[in-house]
Amino acid sequence: MDAKPQKSILFVCLGNICRSPLAEGVFAAVLAEKGLSDRFQLDSAGTGGWHVGSAPDPRSIAIAASHDIDISRQKARKVTVDDFSRFDLVLGMDSSNVEDLRQLAPATGRDRIHLFLEFAEGWPRDVPDPYYGGDDGFGAVYRTIREASDRLASRLAERMSLPESGQASSTT
Repeated sequence: MDAKPQKSILFVCLGNICRSPLAEGVFAAVLAEKGLSDRFQLDSAGTGGWHVGSAPDPRSIAIAASHDIDISRQKARKVTVDDFSRFDLVLGMDSSNVEDLRQLAPATGRDRIHLFLEFAEGWPRDVPDPYYGGDDGFGAVYRTIREASDRLASRLAERMSLPESGQASSTT
């Protein structure tokens, strides 16, 4: 089997310091647990540029570390137009992120944009932004992202194992 990444996923939130870096780290950990790390390229970004170059929020780093996931070396960046051709999937953490992404994306990249929880779990709901809340909000967001990441990894692994029949979606 080819060891190069076969799928690429960009996780997106507002500032790229809370939810999307956590989703990138958690999904990477889930892929490692399933032996799929070499099959995916992951990244995260924000729709806003306020925190470009900053590390994730210390509370995101702490909740990830409490689950043996290190996201401390990630650096916030803003979504670019090139991301819509570089990534197979662009997963927004909430409906506002998805709307911002659709406005930025060229027409040819809009089909790659999805709401993270809807794409992973089939439920059209947002990952709440814990930024203005307490530490408990980061714990709840971690659990939501972990459950969705487990489902998403299983779903993608199943689709990737299907024979090349032309029936699988080009975005998954």
